[in-house]
Amino acid sequence: MDSVAAHYARQNLESTILTALDDAGIDLHHLQPQDLAPIDEFHVGGRKATRELARQLGLNNQMRVLDIGSGLGGPSRSLALEFGCQVTGLDLSEDYCRLADLFARHLGLGSQVSYLQGNALDLPFEAKSFDLVWTQHASMNIADKAGLYREIWRVLKPGGKLAIYDVLSGKVNPVHFPVPWAREPAISHLIIPRQLRAHLTATGFQILSWQDNTEKGRDWFKKMGQRIKSSGLPRLGIHLLLGPDFRLMAQNQVRNLEEDRISLIETIVERPL
Repeated sequence: MDSVAAHYARQNLESTILTALDDAGIDLHHLQPQDLAPIDEFHVGGRKATRELARQLGLNNQMRVLDIGSGLGGPSRSLALEFGCQVTGLDLSEDYCRLADLFARHLGLGSQVSYLQGNALDLPFEAKSFDLVWTQHASMNIADKAGLYREIWRVLKPGGKLAIYDVLSGKVNPVHFPVPWAREPAISHLIIPRQLRAHLTATGFQILSWQDNTEKGRDWFKKMGQRIKSSGLPRLGIHLLLGPDFRLMAQNQVRNLEEDRISLIETIVERPL
């Protein structure tokens, strides 16, 4: 996991982002959730994709949620703000967790969301602790898929749900690198949709919904590319997390989607009672 953590590490990340916020005219002491939208939703589709998935889940303020691969905390804070959930975020990057916690405190969510640095294959929680496990664009760096879903099963309550929005392998290989989750193939562990289904059902999960969002992803990236081409990179954006090779990563992501080298799958599954 050290090589995965190194991929997401960026020197002076906190000061870089806080400076970008200041340059964008955003006062951290008067922070609003929408201020962070360009940077704290590190997945295809951004905040819109988070809301679309969340609204399928019947969330309420009695639910305890685990967000695996929580990044800077955008989805977890959305779930807390919109639905009142108590959310714990877990991420491999200590820098991401620290920034996520900082943003949560400035938004007045310090008692409702929390963040831990940790490994998804060894979750630091008791069995049957959560009503929902949520994960967006996280499993691509995890080789042991069976272990991941067994561990999620362990911490889910019977009747609890797992909501997944992930990048999977497409019909054509190989993937063009670098991409946002990997600069080289060694830390990229994509599986095809049929394998994801097999892992989930072998673990015991019941599939409630399954949706291919690849075409949506193509459209989203095309629009992003057009904005960057006409206006340049914004002061605040995902490029701050990925560094100087962001443009090449974004270009490769578009190529991978257009050439069917990757696919985007959204699924909701349940641990039966």
